[in-house]
Amino acid sequence: MTEWHTCKAIERDPEKLGGAWLFKGTRVPVSALFANIRDGASVDEFLEWFPGVEAEHVRMVLEHELEALDESKAS
Repeated sequence: MTEWHTCKAIERDPEKLGGAWLFKGTRVPVSALFANIRDGASVDEFLEWFPGVEAEHVRMVLEHELEALDESKAS
């Protein structure tokens, strides 16, 4: 399971969207990135559709998830 609290590109606030993990400084849930990619969108399209999200934050989230997957594979 991914330890999202260690990713500096996202934040969680119980007052915003029920406490979902959001891209820092936005109301865009991290899950929206993965749902859009699953549905065939590119990262560039995601950034176009959600202009408040920074490309660097998307990169950090994807790298964080990749590291978590690599760690779980090693276990």
